[in-house]
Amino acid sequence: MLKSALQNWGEELPIRDLSDSRSYKFVLTPSAEILEGLASELQFLSLKKLRFEGELRPIGKRDWALTAKLGASVTQSCVTSLVPVTTRIEETVTRTYIANLKEIYSSDDEEIEMPDDETTEMLPVSLILSDIATEALSLAAPAYPRVQGAELDVTQFSEPGKKAMSDEDAKPFAVLKSMLGNQK
Repeated sequence: MLKSALQNWGEELPIRDLSDSRSYKFVLTPSAEILEGLASELQFLSLKKLRFEGELRPIGKRDWALTAKLGASVTQSCVTSLVPVTTRIEETVTRTYIANLKEIYSSDDEEIEMPDDETTEMLPVSLILSDIATEALSLAAPAYPRVQGAELDVTQFSEPGKKAMSDEDAKPFAVLKSMLGNQK
């Protein structure tokens, strides 16, 4: 059970099944069907060659550290021209799972103060390594992919006979600048 959970996409890895005296290596490579579904979920045009490989190692008796490499080829639409843009993603993923995180960062039962280290999380009952890979992929993909050399065209609209408002005019101090310029 444990061995297959470390090799198959989307399976749960129960923490209670792990020995606190050894590390667990994993390699996840989803099928073409899963890649297609992930691309759709993350709003990519396509997703190829996704690989999530790493190690889950114990820290003391109850805590765990995950270190992994995420590699993928992502195709997205250019934000300016809608032309497909392919990006190769190579990302190191680290997570630390602390069993008593709530006790460490909580002053009372109602509020939990988040730690400064965003890679530290409360130890769950089980891990789904594919969820960690999907989250890392969505964060690593370019938010605004652009084809090299693509630029936005300037389009201006106004009534006939009037000067169109430009981006410069919309800036907070543009009016002040024009007023000061008229006083000279």
